Amino acid sequence: MKVISGGVTAAKGFLAGGVSAGIKKNGSADMAMIYCEVPCKAAGTFTTNKVKAAPVVWDREIVNGKHAGQAVVINSGVANACTGEAGMAVCKETAETAGKALSINPDLVLVASTGVIGNQVPIDRIREGIGLLCGAIGNDAGSGTKAARAIMTTDTVSKEAAVVVEYPDGTESVIGGCCKGSGMIHPNMCTMLCFITTDTAISAEMLQKALSMTVPETFNMVSVDGDTSTNDTCLLLSDGLAGNREITEEDEYFKAFAEGLLDVCTRLAKMMAKDGEGATCLFECEVRGAKTKEDARKLARSVVSSTLTKAAIAGHDANCGRFLCAMGYSGADFDPEKVDLIIESSAGSVETFHGGVITDFSEELATEILSQDEIRCIAKLHDGSFGACAWGCDLTHEYVNINADYRS
Repeated sequence: MKVISGGVTAAKGFLAGGVSAGIKKNGSADMAMIYCEVPCKAAGTFTTNKVKAAPVVWDREIVNGKHAGQAVVINSGVANACTGEAGMAVCKETAETAGKALSINPDLVLVASTGVIGNQVPIDRIREGIGLLCGAIGNDAGSGTKAARAIMTTDTVSKEAAVVVEYPDGTESVIGGCCKGSGMIHPNMCTMLCFITTDTAISAEMLQKALSMTVPETFNMVSVDGDTSTNDTCLLLSDGLAGNREITEEDEYFKAFAEGLLDVCTRLAKMMAKDGEGATCLFECEVRGAKTKEDARKLARSVVSSTLTKAAIAGHDANCGRFLCAMGYSGADFDPEKVDLIIESSAGSVETFHGGVITDFSEELATEILSQDEIRCIAKLHDGSFGACAWGCDLTHEYVNINADYRS
């Protein structure tokens, strides 16, 4: 596997672009399109929130029914959630308009939205935006970046990642993706949207299996504010143009593809956490030596999701009691008397808790460690052989400011 620059246009056959269709009040780019020259295999994971946006319902039916797609039309600024029958009508008209403009079957057009919940989508601007996008999409890296920027809401940076996967017989394929997510981030599926493209030849069954294996280790291990969006969607499209031997079973070829997908999704997940609304740093928690994989996940996720822990990180305060408290109510089985806690960053490393008691650590060094833009907490349980990582961010006053004024 080799990390390369790029995003959704890195793989053969894929084009993308972003434009301003006038949906956002500030006039910034607010519509994106991802298009493939040929029909693709499609896989997806979606929000578990009982309140589901219309695009989630639309895409689930296509992915679970046809396992196929050829284009994705995304708008930002309006979530198309809690919009009733009108919201589903927007999805249908979006697909029909895009299908006609691209000369493809509208049943192969997926849709996604992000933004304010409850507002109706201005379909006239969607129609105009599709026309603009058809003339703006390209297969270069810059076009992929324009798409990544157009799907942003409160994000401060666009998020892209790509890799080249190497197979045992020497053939290669590319996996590239982009995502958006800054607030309302606590995915349980898989306001995050993620689009991944690949030229890998792979069956629809194995494509979905790879994504379903990857999401619990990546996007489901991110928390910015504990809110699970109505719109969480992760779509994976494969056009098979790489020329590799088609992957139809869980063999070495599948393992190589899954590792590449894991790398792309891990990097995108960390980008979302670091760009959390109002955040000043990425906060990672790694749990080692848990009794089960599920215990490790629960513990790591509980620490990065804790409001008190996030506030302590914002204050550069090595208050390990916050970490232990979050672990204690996680629902995981562990022995607090055996726990060691270490915090580290580019400024150094310090053990703050060992064998059930606080250590005599340097507060000055700990403060310096917690003042960096990427911080890591390692929790050693000494209970088993399982581990997991979760990613979050600090909680600042700016988070409240952003969300207090979100609609205005």
